[in-house]
Amino acid sequence: MVKFIVLVGLLALSFCVAMAADHSPLQDFCVAQSNSQVRLNGLACKNPSMVQASDFSFSGLHLSGNTSNAVGSKVTPVATTQIPGLNTLGISLVRIDYAPWGINPPHTHPRATEILTVVEGSLEVGFVTSNPDNRLISKILHKGDVFVFPIGLIHYQRNIGKGNAMAIAGLSSQNPGVITIANAVFGSEPAISSDILVKAFQVGKNVVSSIQSKF
Repeated sequence: MVKFIVLVGLLALSFCVAMAADHSPLQDFCVAQSNSQVRLNGLACKNPSMVQASDFSFSGLHLSGNTSNAVGSKVTPVATTQIPGLNTLGISLVRIDYAPWGINPPHTHPRATEILTVVEGSLEVGFVTSNPDNRLISKILHKGDVFVFPIGLIHYQRNIGKGNAMAIAGLSSQNPGVITIANAVFGSEPAISSDILVKAFQVGKNVVSSIQSKF
């Protein structure tokens, strides 16, 4: 009986782990057919006989992103939009450029764990655990250092150096998604009622209105 319970527990655990990432492919590849009208959880497959090497490659990741913006960072994604051959393979990556003291603002990836490697510069990174602890786990990273952000948790990076910084991050989904907290809360369309935000953030209505006007 004990062995049976352990076996059931292990099967349940393996099922949960399997469901925590994109579904496994059932063929060698499924290159995304961008103009397909078929709607499914992912992207429709191109005819394999029409697949080319270009469907599996992307050029330009060596180019610095333009960080001349309010937050001082630029994310360059490499997902199925850039490489159709990533469809169904469950991975993607991004290049992140940071101006001095630039930030990648607090955000989440609803469908992916992220592993980030610092290529140039020094970054302060961190993520916040879920309720009720809301514990900040943060660290200073230097060139060659690696940090993991668990799936779904709010996280951020900040360049703490005097020069530019750059990182490469891998994500465990072909379509990880990104929810930038400030944009989602204060810049939704239509806007979330200011009365709700006043109570949620315990600030005056004028403060909420001022923040919403910036998005």
